Amino acid sequence: MKVGLFIPCYINAVYPGVGRASYELLSRLGCEVDYPLGQTCCGQPMANAGFEKDARALAEHMDALFAQYDYVVGPSASCVVFVREGYPRLLDNYREHACVDSRIWEICEFIHDVVKPAKLDARFPHRVSVHNSCHGVRKMGLSSPSELNVPYMSKLRDLLSLVGDIDIAEPSRRDECCGFGGMFSVEENAVSVCMGRDKVRDHMATGAEYITGADSSCLMHMQGVIDHDKLPIRTIHVVEILNSKL
Repeated sequence: MKVGLFIPCYINAVYPGVGRASYELLSRLGCEVDYPLGQTCCGQPMANAGFEKDARALAEHMDALFAQYDYVVGPSASCVVFVREGYPRLLDNYREHACVDSRIWEICEFIHDVVKPAKLDARFPHRVSVHNSCHGVRKMGLSSPSELNVPYMSKLRDLLSLVGDIDIAEPSRRDECCGFGGMFSVEENAVSVCMGRDKVRDHMATGAEYITGADSSCLMHMQGVIDHDKLPIRTIHVVEILNSKL
């Protein structure tokens, strides 16, 4: 199983530990992992700001860079969703070969649905509250939307349950947005901060020591609230827990 590891630009710049944990975790699970050099931004920020056509060169570059891999895997639901949904509009040769959008997976989705481990050699003796990011719920199916009349499902919770000594919790409003939303947090910053505070306190009400999720962007937003308000909780990406041997 040949995997090309896609590390989004903001993870590379701000959260390199998430990238390392992703590589180590996939390798420990038996994948043949490669990190192709020359990666750039996938183009999502540009497209979200209204310049989707200007992101075409980035899409073409990424499609060529990851052409050799059976699977492309990245630790960011929002970036993976953009590649899946945006690249068919951006790539002229979309129908001529299996483009990257047809082979890209969010890392938790990939481990849960493709690798399907029965156990993980990981230990994290802490209480964690699971954060469902909007892209993860609405676009990736990492959990089932709470308003639907269907049995609740969470792929993150399933994977975390394989970690030793962990205590898993979820906030009362588990699908409520944290307020980041990319450009939304810039254009409507006051509303964004208010939503972030509400979400952090909902997580804190679980008694958790950590907030965990599959999108570093959401975790970054909530960590900003935590740092500003000096709150007794921290954020951690889910792959860092799944790869943990604390």
